[in-house]
Parts: sequence; C-alpha cells; structure tokens
Amino acid sequence: MGSIFSSQKSKEEREMALNKAKETASSAPVVVFSKTYCGYCKRVKDLFNQLSAAYKVIELDEESDGADIQAALAEWTGQKTVPNVFIAGKHIGGCDSVLAKHQAGQLTSLLTDAGAIANNSAQL
Repeated sequence: MGSIFSSQKSKEEREMALNKAKETASSAPVVVFSKTYCGYCKRVKDLFNQLSAAYKVIELDEESDGADIQAALAEWTGQKTVPNVFIAGKHIGGCDSVLAKHQAGQLTSLLTDAGAIANNSAQL
C-alpha cells in the first residue's frame, strides 16, 4: 500500500498546499504568486509599482514548498503558470489578464476597491 503513494504527494500534503495557497491569496489586498526569473511576473510587478499599488509577492522558486503551491494553484484556478494574481482574494489571472484589465481601464478601480491604492492615486 505504501509503495503506491511513494512517488505521489499524499492527499494531506496536497490539501495543505491548497489551504496555504488559499490563505495566502486572501492575506493581502493584492497577491502575486511569482518566480524571480520570470519576465511576465516582472511586467506585472512593474505595473503595480507604477500604479503605486501595495501587493504581496510569493516567489515560488524561493519557497521550499513552491512547487506544491504552484500545483495547488493550478488545481484551484486552472492556471498552471505564473504570475498568478489575486485581487481582494479573487483570482484575476496571469500577465495577459492583468494587462488587459489595465488597458480596459478596470485595474485601477479593482486595486482601489481592494485597498491596494489610495483613492487620490486613482487617476493613473
């Protein structure tokens, strides 16, 4: 029985990673699951910096359980790639989704409503 599970994560380990991902995603107004070397992640972080948005970054390549968290995010959101962005605990998507919301004029209001940027910065 034990040999079947030796190459797979146990159900408990998968649930722990999923719970951690969900708790982290709602732990700040904006959460970006990222990797330090990812150019798409950098674009999203640069955009949030340009908008003076407060955000929390989880660099999955620097976390001991980063691969487990990324797998849990894929299971939860259907998105396997980074960046994986949440605003006000709601899954927004990746780089393309964030940039599309910005180009459509929707991102700033989402960030303002979440408390990530002050109302007086909303003109950006």
